[in-house]
Amino acid sequence: MTAKVRTNVYLDSEMKAKAQEIFKTYGIGLSDAFNMFLSQSVLEKGIPFQIKIPNKETKKAIEDARNGENMTKVTIDELKAIDA
Repeated sequence: MTAKVRTNVYLDSEMKAKAQEIFKTYGIGLSDAFNMFLSQSVLEKGIPFQIKIPNKETKKAIEDARNGENMTKVTIDELKAIDA
């Protein structure tokens, strides 16, 4: 049996609550989720998902969205028509 250790981690309380709700749907707790992340990190020998730094255009779009600028209202039907 592997020894368990206690670790303190500082988390954003709102992000923690949202994550816990997601993990609950899988029947796992926060500790299980962290252990899964650590296991995958060891297997991958790095972060187990891609991390990207947004380019200038993407940063501008994010900033605009947060400020409610350059936004266009689109209906669900219009979005569905794009895929058709």
